[in-house]
Amino acid sequence: MLEQLKEQVYRANMQLPEYGLVTFTWGNVSGIDRESGLFVIKPSGVAYEELKPSDMVVMDLLGNKVEGDLNPSTDTDTHLELYKAFPEVGGIVHTHSPYAVAWAQAGKDIPCYGTTHADYFYGDVPCARNLTQEEIDEGYEKNTGKVIIEAFRDRNPMYVPGVVCRNHGPFTWGKDCFAAVYHAVVLEEIAKMDILTERVDPKAARCPQEILDKHFLRKHGPNAYYGQAGH
Repeated sequence: MLEQLKEQVYRANMQLPEYGLVTFTWGNVSGIDRESGLFVIKPSGVAYEELKPSDMVVMDLLGNKVEGDLNPSTDTDTHLELYKAFPEVGGIVHTHSPYAVAWAQAGKDIPCYGTTHADYFYGDVPCARNLTQEEIDEGYEKNTGKVIIEAFRDRNPMYVPGVVCRNHGPFTWGKDCFAAVYHAVVLEEIAKMDILTERVDPKAARCPQEILDKHFLRKHGPNAYYGQAGH
C-alpha cells in the first residue's frame, strides 16, 4: 500500500541525518496521499542506519494505523492535526536541530533580518505557545498540533512553512515531504544566522517590508520570476 510514498518518505527521513538536522532518532518526516486520505510516517525510535522503506507506517486521518508492523512516531498526532488544518500541505518534518531549538527554548519568534529568510518565509517564523497542564494531560501531541494551528490564525502556512514550539523545537512543511525537509534545512540556517546577527548587534533592525516583499514574492508570488520555467 502506497509503496511509492513509503519510498519517498523513507528517502526524506534519510535526508535529516545527511543535512545534520538530527541526532540519534530525534526527528521524523511524513508525507500524505490526499486522494486516499492516508499518510506515511517514520516509525518511533528506529535508528536511521536501520531504517528501511518497508518500516514506514501508514495512518489515516482518524489516527488509525492502516498498515505497518511498527509503532508510528510519537509525533504522529501532531502531523495528523496539521494535515487536517492545512490542506495544501503534502509533507511535514519535525527535528530538534540546535539553532531552531535555541529560539524555541527562548520562547521567541525567529525574526526576518534579511533576504535569506525572506526568500522562503514571508515574515517572522512564529514560536507557538506552551501547552497548559490540561492540554498536556488531554493529549500532548494532538494539542501540540492545535497550538501550532493557533499560531497560524493570521498567517498563510504556505507562505510561512514552519514554526518553533516553545521549549520543544521546529516543525516545517511543504507541498511534499522533500519540500518539508528543504524548509527544515533553511529554517535551521536562518535560525543560526539570526543568532549571529544578534551577537553582532543585539538591536539589529528587521528586514524592511519592501525587501521582504520583493524577495519572497519574486519566488512565490503570482508574478514570480525566480528560476527556470518548468523547473
